[in-house]
Amino acid sequence: MCAPAVSTRPSETAEAPPEFVASLAPPPPGPAVAFVLRLGHALHRHGTPAHRLEGLMMKVSERLGLEARFFSTPTSIFASFGPPEDLRTSLIRVEPGDMDLERLILLDTLADDVIHGRLTPAVGARRVEDILARPPRYGPALQLLCWMLAGASAALLFGGGWKEMGVAGVSSLAIGALDLLTRKQPTTARVLEPVAAVLSAAFAGLAAHFFGPLHGEVATLAGLIVLLPGLTLTIAVNEVATRNLISGTSRLTHAALIFLQLGFGAALGSRVATVLPPVPMPTPALPAVLPPGVAIAALVVAGFAIAVLFRARPRDWGWIALAGAAAFMGARLGALLLGPQLGAFAGALLLGIGSNALARLRNRPAVTTVVPGLMLLVPGSVGFRSLASLLERDVVAGVDTAFSMLMVAVALAAGLLSANAIMPSRKVL
Repeated sequence: MCAPAVSTRPSETAEAPPEFVASLAPPPPGPAVAFVLRLGHALHRHGTPAHRLEGLMMKVSERLGLEARFFSTPTSIFASFGPPEDLRTSLIRVEPGDMDLERLILLDTLADDVIHGRLTPAVGARRVEDILARPPRYGPALQLLCWMLAGASAALLFGGGWKEMGVAGVSSLAIGALDLLTRKQPTTARVLEPVAAVLSAAFAGLAAHFFGPLHGEVATLAGLIVLLPGLTLTIAVNEVATRNLISGTSRLTHAALIFLQLGFGAALGSRVATVLPPVPMPTPALPAVLPPGVAIAALVVAGFAIAVLFRARPRDWGWIALAGAAAFMGARLGALLLGPQLGAFAGALLLGIGSNALARLRNRPAVTTVVPGLMLLVPGSVGFRSLASLLERDVVAGVDTAFSMLMVAVALAAGLLSANAIMPSRKVL
């Protein structure tokens, strides 16, 4: 007797396994998800830290009725939509771009419009692409001028004289031109830091040979001021403090690598002077305090240059200059009360409180003034000096300076976190 045939087709009345049912579940709403993903991608490209990026994406998702989870690293975004048992996950690979304050403001305004129903998510997704496609506000000529002004003003703030200011300005101008030429070529852009350090150190050595002695370290350091990863280091410490450990440690590693590249390039460029006939190169002590007029002028010029390099709107230039001056003066006053390493805490606290209060009044992101103001406080110069000491085999001085750099970065992060507790901002950014 033959056994009955067993059908391999599933019974129409049989209950399907849970995983099969989950795979047939309808996907989350397309336009809302598309807007959140494009918004997050755009914000990430223009320098938004992990804790602020995840916070804004979560806020937008909640207002659009999406159940979502986000995880951001310096080079990627993981976004999951739906309940835990039925997730739809997207991976966005991101190449970090330059800080663009105007686009960040436009993206923040766009997010508000979608949240409050003034725009649909579908229209908002298209607007994100329109914002990213906007041409740069400032042309190459103005950007190169601001590279030069940033280097020259940094030389004065570091205690240099007119020679150091001129050499740093020329070095920074050459580095800015190199940056503009290699910006669209990823293979050459990745070697910008060591090549820039070679140029800055070589210019300082050649200037000392042909125009008389000068403080080579100040001229080299000021010429590299735009490329120093002090802001990256500060953001990394802030991310670690807000429990974004993977993103924070990744940025710390990136900042350390940039310091190593700059140190290698500076060591290589300083050898240019060795092939020339020797000349006496005394290194006089740096003046402890700059004349008030020179310091104020340097702060104003530095604020203008930073605003242009960070692509801020002209209407925000005054606020940026004011925030930078207040942060710098607060750090100097804090150094007198708390010591040179912890003085940055007072500057960051004053900058954060003022920026959050201004953001409440203007209904604009606090990042508009926080990021440019931090550029005058970040410990990039300290880290470069630490590496220079290590390259000269002065291990004790190098380690001591590196510890000072970390203390300044921690002080800045603590100041910003304290400011957010004292004066919370209505904006996530």
